[in-house]
Amino acid sequence: MTIQHAIITGGSSGIGLALAKSLANSGWNLTLIGRNSERLNQAAQSLEISNDRLNLQTADVTQADQLTTVINQSIDTLGTPDLLVTSAGLAHPGHFEELSSDIFHQTMEINYFGTLNAVQATAPAMRRAGQGHIVMISSGAALVGVYGYSAYCPSKFAVRGLAEVLRGEFKPDGVKVSIVYPPDTDTPQLEQENQTKPAETFAISGNANTWQAEDVASVILKGIKQNRFSITPGLEMRLLGRLHSLINPLLQFYFDQLVSKVRKRTPSPDTQ
Repeated sequence: MTIQHAIITGGSSGIGLALAKSLANSGWNLTLIGRNSERLNQAAQSLEISNDRLNLQTADVTQADQLTTVINQSIDTLGTPDLLVTSAGLAHPGHFEELSSDIFHQTMEINYFGTLNAVQATAPAMRRAGQGHIVMISSGAALVGVYGYSAYCPSKFAVRGLAEVLRGEFKPDGVKVSIVYPPDTDTPQLEQENQTKPAETFAISGNANTWQAEDVASVILKGIKQNRFSITPGLEMRLLGRLHSLINPLLQFYFDQLVSKVRKRTPSPDTQ
């Protein structure tokens, strides 16, 4: 029986690492790609996997040539990947006028172009093999614009558009494409987001449950097995995934009411 190979960008923490743990326990070979070698090594220590089944690669997903080099090295070492998961991401919420141009560019570079670079580096080998599955981690914020996420939402909307196009293009060659819309998930990224998140954004997201990365990973793996294009953990994401265009006016009205309440208590910087 051939051992399957998964490449995971952003595999040193969060949803990417949770997926790596599940796949390792199921006997997969793994390539984990991250920017920080120390965190990659820490992640490796948490996996129940032998060294000959694990390939750690340090790379910046925004650097296409660098990423292509390490992915080619992983293919030479562990074979053509059966699964690519693009989990590397960045979110820096804040009021629009408080966010620098650098934040907008960096967010798009990591979330969209980082995903694109990984797919461009991996897809040719999958298409030649006539099989493979590409899973792009997007966000519930790709289904509805969220107050305070003017840098993040567009980058995840772009990932959604890429996935929808490539699903049709790659299908004739036997390569499957899925996109994941996770809700708020207890990860280092969410902890970092909360440091700059506006009060209005907290009010909007305050009633939503925060998921554990392991639970999101379980839903993703189930979606992969079922060959689902759109993977939506939880009822809220399922409803948004299926009905977002219909219910968006209601969501906008609801969000506006929450923002208004917060503004009455604490005026926004741009209204002071």
